[in-house]
Amino acid sequence: MDKEAARLGRKWGHAMFTVEERDRLRGRLLARAQADDAVVGAAFTGSYAVGEGDRWSDTDLVLAVEGDLAPTLRRWTDWLYDDLGSRHHWDLPVGAAVVRVFLLPGWLEIDLTFAPEAEFGPRGPQWRTVFGRPRTPEPFAAPDGDTLVGLLWHHALHARVCVERGRRWQAEHWISGLRDHVITLACLRLGHAHAYAKGAHLLPDDLSAELEGSLVRSLTATELDRALTAAIGAATAELERSRPDLAARLAPMFVELVNTPSA
Repeated sequence: MDKEAARLGRKWGHAMFTVEERDRLRGRLLARAQADDAVVGAAFTGSYAVGEGDRWSDTDLVLAVEGDLAPTLRRWTDWLYDDLGSRHHWDLPVGAAVVRVFLLPGWLEIDLTFAPEAEFGPRGPQWRTVFGRPRTPEPFAAPDGDTLVGLLWHHALHARVCVERGRRWQAEHWISGLRDHVITLACLRLGHAHAYAKGAHLLPDDLSAELEGSLVRSLTATELDRALTAAIGAATAELERSRPDLAARLAPMFVELVNTPSA
């Protein structure tokens, strides 16, 4: 962590939960899970499960639920609000399971996965069973390579069109999305975690420098042109590393987008 990030972290940290508060919360979650007759298993996932968490890490807990998920979801949600003061929650369906994400005071985030017994088990290396009998579900599929490549040229094209139309916020949106997909493609090639750019900090310095050049610093047409050119350059270079067969076909078309004069 550089000095500026450390300074901001100290300043922001005054509004954040303490490690002790988070640890007490984890204890309460486990105690409730063990006391709930419908919960037949529990496991930590994420960085905490493999001893890689830090002062900022949230809590990811998977609960194996016997029978219908809905009553257990309601019961736990009421408890999170009534006893722990939850401020908001939202759901992310994953197969037959539901990840319910809660925000508590002090910016404590809890990701509670309510899973049928048959789907209680690790889909990756970040898993630590607390109790129950984990199964062996199929791992999540990696993003489709052809789809990712398609998103590269799609986003580059739409960014170019938005610059020409003077839709500058939309152009920034597509340029940022293009950069995100380059990161995903590179992480897949190098064997790093790809979801939510979790492996982006492990990318080689030269690739990181290419990607940094694609950051949009202002909404002028000249700056959007510059950032788009950098993003297309990074996309082309990554295609040459990851999919050289497609790079040979797409690179000349990317050049056409770079050479298109802006209005």
